Amino acid sequence: MQPIGKTLLVVVISAGTLAAPAVAQVRSPVNSEAAAKKNWTAPRTPDGQPDIGGVWTNVTITPLERPAELRDKQFFTKEEAAAYENKIAEQSNRDRRDGAAEADVTRAYNEAWWDRGTRVVPSLRTSLIVDPPNGRLPALTPAAQEAARRRAEALQRPANGPEDRLIRERCIVGDNAGPPMMPSAYNNNFQIFQSANYVAILSEMMHDVRVIPLDGRAHRPANIRSWMGDSRGRWDRNTLVVETANFNGKISFRGSDENLRVVERFTRTAPDLILYEFRIEDPTAFTSPWSAEVPLKAAKGPIYEYACHEGNYGMTGLLAGARAEDEKKAAQTGGK
Repeated sequence: MQPIGKTLLVVVISAGTLAAPAVAQVRSPVNSEAAAKKNWTAPRTPDGQPDIGGVWTNVTITPLERPAELRDKQFFTKEEAAAYENKIAEQSNRDRRDGAAEADVTRAYNEAWWDRGTRVVPSLRTSLIVDPPNGRLPALTPAAQEAARRRAEALQRPANGPEDRLIRERCIVGDNAGPPMMPSAYNNNFQIFQSANYVAILSEMMHDVRVIPLDGRAHRPANIRSWMGDSRGRWDRNTLVVETANFNGKISFRGSDENLRVVERFTRTAPDLILYEFRIEDPTAFTSPWSAEVPLKAAKGPIYEYACHEGNYGMTGLLAGARAEDEKKAAQTGGK
């Protein structure tokens, strides 16, 4: 697929007055940044909620799962983190010209198009997963393993139709739109809007917007399902807690199915930081629940529209190529 152009996107919520994020920082007696953040108090919206509004990014090169070679090492030292960052920068550089032509083509866009980040998370964790302690995904159930096998098989053969391809290739939902909201290769920005009764989260990737009611309403009936599920939020002191269920099962997050349930927690801990935590429960897909945390860092913005839907020439070319493969095979086998 070719690099996609961007146009400015503006989102407005009519259900209440939106508060612009204010920044208030208390200076410590010793003027220490660490002490200032410790004494810092999150600003409030006019209706008294902690203000988490604004533009944020979750870009990081810390992987979801801990690399096998790190075994039980939960945290890097600063020196180890710097070495890891340098290694990833070298390995992922799409402007490299070593290797054969196939390797060059596989690297796709030039490096300028990527925005995967250059730093590990501030905590220096070696994985985004915090539970289980080994930083690894729990095993999939036999049913989930079979579903994963079928998805992989479809990707290895010429596609019979767009349904055989990845959701992102079909321009339906972005990889990082959530829930949960995961770092991706680019467009890792989000804009949060608040009113008294709603929080809305706009994802830059494919410009999905999740509107989260805060009024205590029940989830929709289980027979009404959607791509991004059915989110309901509430405030737990200074933390926004969002529970999402009723996924349609057509998006598989690391092997999940329609029984996925995601609990997210948003806590603003500094003028430029939201601690984003999520817990995954899916008893028919994972053998145990698991949890991860990703820092959301303040970003200048603005949010731009990712115009994947405009023609989706990549999908047209992919399916045309698949039909050409079919014709070639038919010619070689005499139509059998």
